[in-house]
Amino acid sequence: MITLISGTNRPSSRSRAIANMYATMLEERGQAFKILDLADVPSDFIVSAMYENTGKNQRFNQLTEMIKASDKFVFVVPEYNSSFPGVLKAFIDALDYPCPFQNKKGALIGLSSGMQGSGLALSHLTDILNYLGMHIMAMKLKLAHIEKNFDGKQLTSKLYNELLQQHVEQLISF
Repeated sequence: MITLISGTNRPSSRSRAIANMYATMLEERGQAFKILDLADVPSDFIVSAMYENTGKNQRFNQLTEMIKASDKFVFVVPEYNSSFPGVLKAFIDALDYPCPFQNKKGALIGLSSGMQGSGLALSHLTDILNYLGMHIMAMKLKLAHIEKNFDGKQLTSKLYNELLQQHVEQLISF
């Protein structure tokens, strides 16, 4: 099972839209997937699902079970302040110990308004996921100037569409 993680809790985010595009490509290839949108994470999970409250938030527990049931992950991550959104870090920190990402495979896609396509954010996230024992696919897709290359539903850049197709193919064979 592949889980696509929309890495922000911003409602109706571009990250979710890119995750939806990715899901369509997986579906076309007969691959099973689920989408975990951090916009669906309980807003109080930092206090209701962490530390002494681990295991007490049923909605968060359902998301944790989704992580445990998956073999591969695709993180679609917007750049926030030269890194990734804090909600993603908090979500990772709230997962069970030992981390359910251990010995699983992950792939990364970064979105940014700037010209670096979230490179620093993806590097930071890679370090964390490697520390947790996840194996990260070498191709990290960096979608720079996202406002110019995305119409809200589809990538308008031919290159970005080709790269996304390549990313899907590499994930399947990874």
